[in-house]
Amino acid sequence: MDLKNKIKQLLPGWLQGAAPDEDVVVSSRVRLARNLARYSFPNQAGEKELEAVITEVENALKKTNFTLRRLDGMSQGDRLLLVEQYLVSPDLLKNPSHRGVMLNGEQTVAIMLNEEDHLRVQSILPGWRLQEAWAAGDRVDDLLEAELEYAFSEQSGYLTTCPTNVGTGLRVSVMLHLPALQMVNQVKKVLSVLPHVGLSVRGIYGEGTESSGNLYQISNQVTLGLSEDEIIGKLISVTKQVIDQERSAREALLGNDSGLQLEDRVHRAFGLMSQARLLSTEEALTLWNNVLLGVELNMIPGITTEQVKEVFFLIRPAILQHLIGKDLTPDERDYYRAAVVREHLKTARG
Repeated sequence: MDLKNKIKQLLPGWLQGAAPDEDVVVSSRVRLARNLARYSFPNQAGEKELEAVITEVENALKKTNFTLRRLDGMSQGDRLLLVEQYLVSPDLLKNPSHRGVMLNGEQTVAIMLNEEDHLRVQSILPGWRLQEAWAAGDRVDDLLEAELEYAFSEQSGYLTTCPTNVGTGLRVSVMLHLPALQMVNQVKKVLSVLPHVGLSVRGIYGEGTESSGNLYQISNQVTLGLSEDEIIGKLISVTKQVIDQERSAREALLGNDSGLQLEDRVHRAFGLMSQARLLSTEEALTLWNNVLLGVELNMIPGITTEQVKEVFFLIRPAILQHLIGKDLTPDERDYYRAAVVREHLKTARG
């Protein structure tokens, strides 16, 4: 199998295809926290209860295209692959016993089993498609609720392990690429306002993680006392302002003396990325950030935003090792990372 086909198999399904506002918005995600009424929450449940949750959810979706993947039946490399594909959280891997994930055929909906809650229904789509992601997640939630009895209170709403998720149990988020705001030293100022309007800023793998490649996740903080439409509406309204500010910053960079410097920075990064023989993860992310901005600003012909975004996944350790087909030492990863990126960019440009 050639590299191109291997890459297609390993890249998450939700990433593939052009998307609205993809010049700034990488992805839109909806997550619903749910628990089953008959069992203790995962932090208190025994093995039999955890297994019963998996069985009930699998049975509830047996007439759909969802398939179960048990973590305790996977290698550590396969588990890390799911994290790097954004299909499960790093927290799910902390104790793989009696844990799993159900994936639809398109890999746009993932249901984590026995993480912090019995179910974490996640719908993720590329670009600015929050309403579509919500509709997809809501449909799956309705299918499950028709077959399962959720832990629910008329007064409080859906009951969850963490009090901050009680109510709708809904977290909505968008992942944004904000390199221009970083370059004009405005990103901290812009993002610091968000907590004051009930939104949070997180890293690429969610709560407790750092930003990489100038990627930031913006999500709601409050799930209780607001309807799903109100939560989504607020995130859309505020995020639109951040998107507009990023685009304005890009225009400002192009419209002054920094324009030529930016173009030089972009093409130097592309030259290194397309020719380097060794690439660490940190260097690859720095180059990727500049190359993606250049493509978004039409500075690099013959390559699409989607193709550059794919590089972000290809440089990840687990995905890289799956592509090569063996465990790699850190030095070997730097070598193969550079080789894979070179080949991918060469193929993308024809």
